[in-house]
Amino acid sequence: MIRYDKSLIEILQKDTKIIENDGLSIILKPSPGEERVGYLDPIEMSIMEEHWAGQKQREQPTSPPSIEEIVSMIRESMGFPNLNLNTVEIHTKYEEITSGSGNKVGLWRYYPRKSYNKNRPAFLFFHGGGWLGGSVYTVENFCKLIAELADAVVFNVDYSLAPEKPYPNGINDSYSAVKHVYDNANDYGVNPNKISVGGDSAGGNLAAALSLKARDEGLSMIAMQVLLYPAVLMGDVSVDGYEWREDDFEVSEEHADIIKNRCLSLGRPSKVEEDVILSSYITSTDLKDPYVNPALALSHEGLPKAIIVAAEFDGLRIQNEAYAKQLQAAGVDTTCYRYKGMTHAFIDKLGYLPQAEDLCMVIANELRDL
Repeated sequence: MIRYDKSLIEILQKDTKIIENDGLSIILKPSPGEERVGYLDPIEMSIMEEHWAGQKQREQPTSPPSIEEIVSMIRESMGFPNLNLNTVEIHTKYEEITSGSGNKVGLWRYYPRKSYNKNRPAFLFFHGGGWLGGSVYTVENFCKLIAELADAVVFNVDYSLAPEKPYPNGINDSYSAVKHVYDNANDYGVNPNKISVGGDSAGGNLAAALSLKARDEGLSMIAMQVLLYPAVLMGDVSVDGYEWREDDFEVSEEHADIIKNRCLSLGRPSKVEEDVILSSYITSTDLKDPYVNPALALSHEGLPKAIIVAAEFDGLRIQNEAYAKQLQAAGVDTTCYRYKGMTHAFIDKLGYLPQAEDLCMVIANELRDL
């Protein structure tokens, strides 16, 4: 059972605004119950406080942890116990394919059982987790709800993770998954012209990179890219017109300590060798590879339609909206959303945050309209 009143979904859908940011039109989703500027959403805030209380109860290491222990701790800290919001039976199947890197890639497939539509859109989703963590299980309920709302076949891709399988294993696994679905569209009952890719955070990075790679190889197999708070500019590299500044976040004095110290850690420039997550996935020589940093592509022309979603108090928001501007300038059909009062990884809290359910509806509508 959902942990919020359904009227909050109506507010999210009806009380949207269009704001302008340096020539970019952004669809601003409200924070129900909190109209003040610079404040966290009240439900998000309560969840965060409960999470912090649990962290304080954990035993702290008595000696400096090893890299392996740090990676393990990062993995254990990811995700949130979300809820199944489906109202119809969702058929679930699992298969494995072998990627171009020789890895076994798990494909979870979800679709409404009783639909008579044999020409459905397909949506391949890549979970977040910094390329070294996260799980298909964290986003399973999210994927299943989109399958129901869009009457689509949704694939939840279990790609290889670093540091055991560093770059380019993850993107090669993901690309093989897209190509597999495209080549076997008829068997899956999907329209090969309506295959979309999407992901959150690191998964959004992969979805953006896949869109570039497919274009570069002359394959028109991706109709739309859905990038949820994606990492598109990592490390200490930059592009013209982009600069990460804490002052770009409008923060209330009351929530300043929480937001600045706990919510805005991502997106800040950092050297690969000084960042455990980045150094587990790539080397410094990989930074200028556009399949690592999609914002650095020499051209963004010819890319598929893009839906970019940012959270107001996510350190990645600045680069998310900058990337939307890049795509728009290149002639790509781009729609950008900003969820007021939200922080990074809010889709993990499906059933607890109405914004996560609302986002499923946004994505489903886009898939239906292809």
